[in-house]
Amino acid sequence: MTRNPQTVVITAHGQPSAPAPAEADLAATAAAVAAFLPGWDVRSATLAAAGRLEAMMEDGAVVYPFFMSRGYFTGTVLPARLQGRHCRLATPFGLASGLPEVAANAVRRAAADRGWTLGALNLMLAAHGSARGPRAAEAAEDFAARLRPLLPGCTLSLGYVEQDPRIKTAAASLPAQSVCLPFFAQAGDHVKQDLPEALEAACFSGIVLPVAGALPGAPALIAAAIRAASLDQDAAG
Repeated sequence: MTRNPQTVVITAHGQPSAPAPAEADLAATAAAVAAFLPGWDVRSATLAAAGRLEAMMEDGAVVYPFFMSRGYFTGTVLPARLQGRHCRLATPFGLASGLPEVAANAVRRAAADRGWTLGALNLMLAAHGSARGPRAAEAAEDFAARLRPLLPGCTLSLGYVEQDPRIKTAAASLPAQSVCLPFFAQAGDHVKQDLPEALEAACFSGIVLPVAGALPGAPALIAAAIRAASLDQDAAG
């Protein structure tokens, strides 16, 4: 008998003002993740695309929150959209135990490409932050705490879009041997507009890495989290 494929729906915030580009980016992420999940039906839906999440859902599906924290959207909006659905909600991307190593590898490669040593390197995490509550900043600070031991000698700081210290302030004193890692799942307006504007205003002359969700190793990390959520679902059943 042929077993029906396990379904996973990868969901992200998206861009309410222009849903299509973010939806296409998330579909590309889903395709990359699918390469690590043979036999699975890997789908994607942003919350900004009206009705798409509901259309993509199947009973018993794993829902993977492509978010950086357990905040308002994962704690309130997403459960409300999934109300009445039988599904398993995986751990958000930003809280993945393997994400610091993925980020550390990217930082090490960027430094090595330029002949920089970790002891002379400054790393700034550019994160969202939030005026709604502390969860977003707590996730970024927890990530920074897990990342520091993997980059011995590197000076690590944080800057936020929506709370202090702002990215412009955090980046203003950084030397040329600096790397900025955007602690975001997708490259939305904050990454495409707010971050470059803040770095330009700070006269930042270092390297800007891709968002955390686009780093090499991210699709495999997501696939592993989806498998783990599915196993938990099976055990609970």
